Amino acid sequence: MAESLPARVSRIVQATPVHDIHTHLYDPAQGEMLLWGIDELLVYHYLVSEASRQMEMPLEKFWSASKQEQADHVWKALFIEHSPVSEACRGILTTLHLLGIDPRKNDLKSLRSWYASQNPQDFINRVMDKANLASICMTNSPFDPQERPTWDRGFARDPRFVAALRIDPLLVAWPETSVWLREQGYDVSRELNAQTLGEVRRFLADWTARIDSRYCMVSLPPSFTWPADTEIARLIEGAVLPHCREQGQAFALMMGVKRAVNPRLRMAGDGVGLADLNALQALCAAHPENRFLVTCLARENQHELVVLARKFSNLHPFGCWWFTNTPQLIREITTMRLELLGTSFTPQHSDARVLDQVLYKWHHSRSIIADALSEKYVAAAEAGWEVTDTEIQRDVSELLGGGFQRFLSGARH
Repeated sequence: MAESLPARVSRIVQATPVHDIHTHLYDPAQGEMLLWGIDELLVYHYLVSEASRQMEMPLEKFWSASKQEQADHVWKALFIEHSPVSEACRGILTTLHLLGIDPRKNDLKSLRSWYASQNPQDFINRVMDKANLASICMTNSPFDPQERPTWDRGFARDPRFVAALRIDPLLVAWPETSVWLREQGYDVSRELNAQTLGEVRRFLADWTARIDSRYCMVSLPPSFTWPADTEIARLIEGAVLPHCREQGQAFALMMGVKRAVNPRLRMAGDGVGLADLNALQALCAAHPENRFLVTCLARENQHELVVLARKFSNLHPFGCWWFTNTPQLIREITTMRLELLGTSFTPQHSDARVLDQVLYKWHHSRSIIADALSEKYVAAAEAGWEVTDTEIQRDVSELLGGGFQRFLSGARH
């Protein structure tokens, strides 16, 4: 019996290595910064915010506990006292299942023992092989006091882990960052004059070279507007965009995050807001020589983002970020992008903060991407266009990182 079209698509999607274009993971040589293990999975901020709705203990007491104790509380609240039906909880189950562990037959003590028995390098290789990852793009911040010294010391790079330069403090906290830059030897002032903007560009060039960054990136609040007489807008116009042109790099905008909606939840306390995509439209129109990678946090922004991408070839939508990283919304957003953009976008990135998470995030997303593609291929076949395996492979490679890498290089089909 001939293999069905959906089966062909699924087989090719599963077999194609993916370039994970945005994560919060680190090179193994950066030591404990690369998180992995059951306790790290359980204290991931997605689960902490969910568990906070079920735990009776005050958050202050939760935060004062050790990481292992925090994991105990999350496990009890979400897996023992309630069924693990949320996507974040399902992610734990999928991860353990793919590692050959039955969570029903293992309490946390035995899960911790299993992880403790793993050789770190072997575990990294096993996870990347199981997730079928060709590369992992990190998020690297020179402003992070824990990360910066690792780059200052230097280390032997794992070629599978590539860098992206994160510059949030530069843009959203300029008064404090200008002081820090002076301490680092850059001749800047609070005033954004030509001298200061030139020194900011020198700083960006220095760190791009130091970490071999593939692109630079920032998360922006819903209040971001452009053009505007604001420090963020002036820094982007006078330093970031010229830097990107000089370096031949794309500028990634992650739009719509509201920081610290509930500060008591710490990292888990960020929220979502509607981004003003008029700013993005103006940026793309005013700077056709710059390339913009964009993802939006709000579901309500997704259609406008795709329409803008139809109008501007220097705009590349990517991923389903944070609150849109649920099967229902990934399916909706991916289908809409296929219908309006063809394959000229990147449907997903893992956004993983814990290495093990790439297992479930890609296992779940590959299935949805395969289903969405199959639906479109069936529709094409009904209209007389029978897709070949070679064409499917081309399209899947494009969607799983090939198109992204081509966009970064400035190349077109």
